[in-house]
Amino acid sequence: MLFDLTLQIAPEMIKRAGEAEKKVFSGHLGTHFDVMDKAFPLAYTRREGICFDVRGLVEIGVKDVDVSQIEPGMFVAFCSGFVEEAGYGSKRYHKEHPQLSYPLIEVLLDKKVSIIGVDFGGIRRGSEHTPADQKCADQGTFVVENLCNLGAVCGQRFTAHTYPMNYAEMSGLPCRVVAEV
Repeated sequence: MLFDLTLQIAPEMIKRAGEAEKKVFSGHLGTHFDVMDKAFPLAYTRREGICFDVRGLVEIGVKDVDVSQIEPGMFVAFCSGFVEEAGYGSKRYHKEHPQLSYPLIEVLLDKKVSIIGVDFGGIRRGSEHTPADQKCADQGTFVVENLCNLGAVCGQRFTAHTYPMNYAEMSGLPCRVVAEV
């Protein structure tokens, strides 16, 4: 079975997101990568994936997931349900979303995952957002933000198909992410 994990964008969402976050007009609208001056490797378009259930958590730590299941090169997703709960583009969505702890980010980087996927606005909030994404990109790990429908693969392994747009000179790359179970 195939599950689309890409946030569907409608005109009212564009307006609401644009009012909350001006960066949406530079490739950061909906499901996207923060490119961080790197090129997305074509080999990353198909990755083995795993999705951890982290619903109800605000700070997601190492003890909240079974890191022994994570293998190098994986697409590691975190299902918080926040995109469905808060509504994409709302001020709450951008300011109060869950985040990954620094120790968890370090474990993911040490395990050399290819992609970290979240159904919220970023692996860290506020002024910590960009440095966390840069740290990941510098180590060959990309962060995909604003996924949706992760409940369909929550707690499972799957094959992730991820295709970013081939835009130049953009700080974010909108992408389509499909899970195959």
